[in-house]
Amino acid sequence: MGNSVSRRPLSGTQFVLEANGYTASIASIGASIRSLQYHGRNLIVPFDAEQVRPFFRGAILAPWPNRVVDGRYTFGGVEQQLSITEPSRGHALHGLASWLDFTVVRQTTRRLVVEATIEAQPGYPHRVTLEVAFALDAGGLRTTVTAMNAGSNAAPFGIAPHPYLVAGDGRVNDWTLELPARKILTVTPERLIPLRLRDVDESDLTEFDFRAPRTINDTFIDHAFTRLDRDDEGNATVRVTTSGGSGVALAWAGECPWVQVHTADQPEPSIDRIGLAVEPMTCPPDAFNSGVNLNVLQPGDSAGASWTIQAID
Repeated sequence: MGNSVSRRPLSGTQFVLEANGYTASIASIGASIRSLQYHGRNLIVPFDAEQVRPFFRGAILAPWPNRVVDGRYTFGGVEQQLSITEPSRGHALHGLASWLDFTVVRQTTRRLVVEATIEAQPGYPHRVTLEVAFALDAGGLRTTVTAMNAGSNAAPFGIAPHPYLVAGDGRVNDWTLELPARKILTVTPERLIPLRLRDVDESDLTEFDFRAPRTINDTFIDHAFTRLDRDDEGNATVRVTTSGGSGVALAWAGECPWVQVHTADQPEPSIDRIGLAVEPMTCPPDAFNSGVNLNVLQPGDSAGASWTIQAID
């Protein structure tokens, strides 16, 4: 008997949006931006539809971004233990939504809305529904995430995206970074456990001061930044450009007072520093323990955030 079962790609159902020279490919697993191009030029590090998504590329991170140290936290007087999903450092990494299969709510050639539910489970006994809207126009790809507490008790919550920006030819070392952040959250060298918030212009931290655009070179970055300079509309913008001035920008509003930046260092040369992760976050690493900027969703309450990736000509 022949196999008549049609097989979806490993990254899930595929959706393509096109507008104004942009083409975005969205995969349903993790509501991931699988690729984003402008007139055929990559703006993010893509991955193949048949790949198991590597390194959280393009995924939605919820109900927490970054790490919960040791996977342990206390909320409402109850200690919780999350599964350890970053074994090398012993933490719970990037939430619970990145492997959910999101389903379609609405779709046109320029807009896609998908949804999924984080069900109550050990370590996170809450039900939170997520709606992710992607909209493509002349201003780039805008992503808006809305989370609603569909359970019966208060729920801690944070969110972020995880694109790896690509300025153009070359690698991270060759590109110029503009990062309008005055503060950096220092971390331990091995496990990246948060230590304290410091000014980027302190004498031993100036390598992380990219308020004035400059080449990244061999600087290693895997840190959260805050105290962001914003424009008159309240947006903070990170820009990554080539020596010729073209590149990519990621902008976001005040719902995300933090941004994680990572130079994507890998031991395998073929994937080492091929994109710069820029992750606007509603809260800092380990917010489930620190409580800093942590959203607490009461039953029926919603919270959201949005960000836009745009080409720089």
